[in-house]
Amino acid sequence: MVKTNVMRLLETAGITYRTAEYEYDENNLSGMNAAEKIGIPPEQVFKTLVTKGDKTGILVFCIPVNMELDLKKAAAVSGNKKLEMTHVKELLALTGYIRGGCSPIGMKKKYPTFIDETAVLFDEIAVSAGIRGEQVILPPDALIGFVEAEEADITKELE
Repeated sequence: MVKTNVMRLLETAGITYRTAEYEYDENNLSGMNAAEKIGIPPEQVFKTLVTKGDKTGILVFCIPVNMELDLKKAAAVSGNKKLEMTHVKELLALTGYIRGGCSPIGMKKKYPTFIDETAVLFDEIAVSAGIRGEQVILPPDALIGFVEAEEADITKELE
């Protein structure tokens, strides 16, 4: 296991976490695949999505891998009229992370972050450890406090 910047930041902050490593497939970087491989229910594995608001610029949303970001709800809670997903080519420059390894923890800049309100229903949730094939598992309130996330209803069922 590689110690990632995400892990170092959590340790420095005194936040207890555990990790789950898995073999990832370049052709299937889906969160559902990650959840299955680490043996955690998909509603407890959160993917990190980066969007651009028409008024506020870059925003980060963490949602369960078995759900879809509802762009209308997300725009409303973030003070925007419209949101669009950032292009995968912009991800590294904006966050320091690549697709399949994007974490809400330790991005290049501090962006407004929103986490789906269902996170607090669980004792622990998993988010990317900042690299493909590695998740950190921690209490949702610890994550919310650390990244200063706002809890909100921001998802819809996968279509």
